[in-house]
Amino acid sequence: MTLYMRIAGQHYEKSMVEDSVTMLRGIANILIGFAACAWLASAAAAQQDRSLVEQVNQGTVGIISGGINGTYVRIAADLASVLDNGNELRVLPMIGKGSVQNIADILYLKGIDIGIVQSDVLTFIKRENIYPQIDQKIQYVTKLYNEEIHLIAGKDITSTKDLAGKQVNFGVRGSGTFMTATIVFDALGLNVDATSFDQGLAMEKVKSGEIAALVYVAGKPTSLFRQLGQDSGVHFLPIDYSPKLLETYLPARLTGDDYPGLVPADAPVDTLAVGAVMAVYNWNSEQWRYRKVSRFIDAFFTSFTDLELAPRHPKWKEVNISAELPGWTRFAPAKQWLAKSQSSNKDLKSAFKTFLDEKQAEGGTGTTDSDELFRQFIKWQKQQTQ
Repeated sequence: MTLYMRIAGQHYEKSMVEDSVTMLRGIANILIGFAACAWLASAAAAQQDRSLVEQVNQGTVGIISGGINGTYVRIAADLASVLDNGNELRVLPMIGKGSVQNIADILYLKGIDIGIVQSDVLTFIKRENIYPQIDQKIQYVTKLYNEEIHLIAGKDITSTKDLAGKQVNFGVRGSGTFMTATIVFDALGLNVDATSFDQGLAMEKVKSGEIAALVYVAGKPTSLFRQLGQDSGVHFLPIDYSPKLLETYLPARLTGDDYPGLVPADAPVDTLAVGAVMAVYNWNSEQWRYRKVSRFIDAFFTSFTDLELAPRHPKWKEVNISAELPGWTRFAPAKQWLAKSQSSNKDLKSAFKTFLDEKQAEGGTGTTDSDELFRQFIKWQKQQTQ
């Protein structure tokens, strides 16, 4: 009996061990299965994240603009509103520090695809030899609009000659305003004590009499001066059109419509203007940044008429996207889009002429209403392709 019990006990223990091993193996397999599932889920999530990161970045275009009181940031914000298409295309407007710095950001700062700069910035950079071979690195998408030079001073200053030897704010160093103010005052032969306050602070210093005047290059009307009235103690100074200045800048005027609180309706103020430019790095066509900017250009040019509508900045109405810009090279995708558009327009005009000739031969279109005539033309076009 004792021997039998020993044998039975040993068998039982062996069975228990085997059952335990089997159970442990089962648990281990389950745990391995859970771990494998977790790993696969984690890998799938990581792949999804990578795909989303790639999609978002390929569809996001960073635009470096200007200061919070200027026109550049409004233009960039308009682009963001009109062109937004989820992850397919998203425009990120960014506050900039002026034309020279914006060029540096396009060249070297991650996330900057496009910059808004003044048209005289390349000339200035080449003259100062800031960035060698800049013509080969920076190109343009389109000329935007003209920016006016605002020279505003206290009431005791009656002409630019009164500014000699006085403090005049040229804006932040590296900004387009600082660059232009330097060129203009050199051309006028005026030696002033140039300061570099941001424009909002400079405006307060002009009002208080701490500095004599400030220069600000921005598309009119700019919010910095829009709310000022006759009781603000400041006024715009006219800038003489010297032949030397007209070699670089365009004649312009500030009117009562632009600044009703500062400029009388019958006394516009003569000034100068410089072009604003949408600048881009000259990417190689094989790079993904080239393709990303190309998609932006296609959306921008295709939707351009939407930018001319309210509540967008009125400066959009001055833009001619096909205008050539002397001294600059147009970025290839923009050039190609415009060439294709012009070809399509020629084909459309030719088709419309054929349509009118056929209708005249049949006795006329039967209408002088332009909308009805256009509907007839569209119907006729569809019939030609059937």
